[in-house]
Amino acid sequence: MSNWPLLSVLIWLPIIGGALILAIRDAQTARWASLGVAVLTFVASLSLLGGYNPGIDGLQFVETHAWIPAYKIGYNLGVDGIAVALILLTTLVSVLALIGAWSAIDKRVNQYVAAFLILEGVTVGIFAATDAMLFYVFFEAMLIPMFLIIGVWGGPRRIYAALKFFLYTFLGSVLMLVALIYLYMKGGSFQLADLYALPLTAKEQTWIFFAFLIAFAVKVPMFPVHTWLPDAHVEAPTAGSVILAAIALKIGGYGFLRFNLPIVPDASLEWAWLVIALSLIAVIYVGLVALVQDDMKKLIAYSSIAHMGFVTLGTFIALWLVREAGNVDAARLGLQGAMVQMISHGFVSGAMFSCVGVLYDRMHSRRIADYGGVVNVMPWFATFAMLFFMANAGLPGTSGFVGEFMVILSAFQRNPWIALGAATTLIIGAAYTLWLYKRIFFGEVANSHVAELKDINGREWLVLGVFAIGVLALGVYPKPLTDLMEPSIAKLAMQIASSKLL
Repeated sequence: MSNWPLLSVLIWLPIIGGALILAIRDAQTARWASLGVAVLTFVASLSLLGGYNPGIDGLQFVETHAWIPAYKIGYNLGVDGIAVALILLTTLVSVLALIGAWSAIDKRVNQYVAAFLILEGVTVGIFAATDAMLFYVFFEAMLIPMFLIIGVWGGPRRIYAALKFFLYTFLGSVLMLVALIYLYMKGGSFQLADLYALPLTAKEQTWIFFAFLIAFAVKVPMFPVHTWLPDAHVEAPTAGSVILAAIALKIGGYGFLRFNLPIVPDASLEWAWLVIALSLIAVIYVGLVALVQDDMKKLIAYSSIAHMGFVTLGTFIALWLVREAGNVDAARLGLQGAMVQMISHGFVSGAMFSCVGVLYDRMHSRRIADYGGVVNVMPWFATFAMLFFMANAGLPGTSGFVGEFMVILSAFQRNPWIALGAATTLIIGAAYTLWLYKRIFFGEVANSHVAELKDINGREWLVLGVFAIGVLALGVYPKPLTDLMEPSIAKLAMQIASSKLL
């Protein structure tokens, strides 16, 4: 395991593969080549699951190389259970996104698929980096392919959406860079392990906390810096929306776990009430905003913001429970719930945007009013969609229930009123999700265009089928996932608990 640079393979295989595919002019050849690279990357990532030992303390698959020695910046990689789960999600969803959007794009196909592969590689780099500056480089690098995917192959307002996405994310990342430089000047290292042990005053922690908070809040995205996401989703091609929802948003939640909680625990505790309040606003208010949308993609985008609110809620509730109540077990439940919610959201949101893509490829419309009675002509598609919509509403037995229930249960042990506010998602989520399903699928066939629709083909069966397996497997038996992450979650909880107030 230690002699094979597996993490470097997972990072650079799709990046180099994407660069080489730029030279392929034939569209079909480029599609097959990109799929081959993505499948090979996913197969290689399974070695992480097979070789990772949850019983070993510390990072595994570690790679350490000097990069910029003058500033002690290293090409340092390593993963724990949290990172392994997110990397596997990334490599799997990348394959499904390429298959699902097989024929959706017919212009500059080689550049299109190359952008997705490069995006996959840098995202794996974000989850694997153990040097803060290397993390920042990958964090910034992912802006470029996503900006191009939205801005070149998006809808009519693609330039506006791409610029908004870029500017929001870039502003947050600049603040993070300033914080990282300050930490380096303070401690002389960019290694995350060294930053965790760095003593900081209350004032220093506060400034650094807000720099990290803004950077990662934009990524999640949290209220009120969420407004770029609906525009980006509406204008992005289907595969771009799938990647954006299923993978890119997880970087924000991951950043809170890797940077805010262990580096500035005191400031995180002091300002946890703010993050929890913003999370509840996302769960309740943004959920209500989803109710009034007339565009399928925009409704699902607002739904994503609401569900990602559980990630930040569980994370900072856990901090409260550890530092104020000394309840490490309840804190671990909250952190586990946040992570399970991230993985579940990857499957559910990816599947729902894939469903929108199936309809858009046939009708070239995302307006809910243009549909009705789809179940009469696409019964198999309606069956898959029902599963994903129920998971989005938090139905027990699906992945959408597990993470949210764990977070609500953890929140209840801190404050029943917070738990009650979070639990309203079960009502609001059911309202906008079921109403959307009713308007699209139920009733008589709405018009001649709907009457001409054909049910899903084999390629769409494969994509939706894999998503369905993920949703059901995680909903019925989440133990393999929680067992994978539990030692890393427990270590983080104990690390937060043992940090000293200055």
